[in-house]
Amino acid sequence: MAKFKVVGISFDHMHMGDLLRLVHENPDAEIAGIFDPNPAKMESAIANFGLGADKVFTDFDACMKATKPDLAILCAATADHATYTERLAKYGVHVFVEKPFAASVADARRMMAAMKPTGKIMAINWPLVWVPSHVTAKRLIAEGTIGTLTSVHFNDGNRGPLYHLADKVEVSAAEVEKQKPGSWWYKRSSGGGSLLDYLGYGSTLGTWYMDGEAPSEVTCTVDHTPGIEVDQHSITVCRYARGLSRMETRWGTLTDPWTIQPQPTCGFVFVGTDGSISSPDYATHVSVQTRAKPEATLVPVDTLPVGKRNAIEYVLGCIKNGTKVTGPLDPEVSLMGQRIVDTAAQSAKEKRTLALLP
Repeated sequence: MAKFKVVGISFDHMHMGDLLRLVHENPDAEIAGIFDPNPAKMESAIANFGLGADKVFTDFDACMKATKPDLAILCAATADHATYTERLAKYGVHVFVEKPFAASVADARRMMAAMKPTGKIMAINWPLVWVPSHVTAKRLIAEGTIGTLTSVHFNDGNRGPLYHLADKVEVSAAEVEKQKPGSWWYKRSSGGGSLLDYLGYGSTLGTWYMDGEAPSEVTCTVDHTPGIEVDQHSITVCRYARGLSRMETRWGTLTDPWTIQPQPTCGFVFVGTDGSISSPDYATHVSVQTRAKPEATLVPVDTLPVGKRNAIEYVLGCIKNGTKVTGPLDPEVSLMGQRIVDTAAQSAKEKRTLALLP
């Protein structure tokens, strides 16, 4: 069987380098081409993966026509997701969207509408889905270890989106400050801010953990930093029929969770009728407390099975087998997460509790 041809579209999001590495290392796939209007953004990928000039494009249509890809990885600024997805849909390719889903529910629905007639897969990638501790927590919840899940507590973030490049390459604080004024991450019109960057993790994975249940109302507040037009810290409370859930996002932690866990710990805490589970990001164990055994028990995380070890492997498997993407990658699940994000953003703007937006 011929290898899947994969193209990388836009290098606005630093995760493009990580995703292309997964393609490069997958025996069933090849990097057919990369595109960005700014050649400088593609330099590291060209060097890392030994890409020739025939695979590098600054013209979108030229890239798509020359490569004829099976799958397009989209890492554009959030506000551009809908436009790029509509353009990709015209070429009849499968589309892999790096989180967040979109800048708004309206944009998310535009993307779904564009892809529907193509019959191709659109997957929304949330990297925390591939963290073994969070997968283990999902299994334990499904097995009834803590009874009925009543609350999802999510706290996540990092030092800031400009502190690291692909493969988590470090950027100095001085360089970060120099880049901030021109970076899309710090522009409201481009979909910047910690709320749009991170709340989708909590709201989308939270929807997965809650088996699709929607909250009835959302309350959110955000910080305001002089000279910064987007939020760098948000706290959201969702009211479900079964209880309250809290989701917090932050840029500006002391350390990044993939190196040294900051305080408060980044990750999830799940509370049920008969116990609780603490699932830190990148942990080797989850901590389980139950009524039957109040002393916290450390449970080793599951080993992710072949086919579900990373996003690229999983999506290519779905394409090969003709199966639907499930869980947080499913656009329907991500749409619920986006509705929560939109409601939270509007709640923060109006400074009041709102019913979940449609």
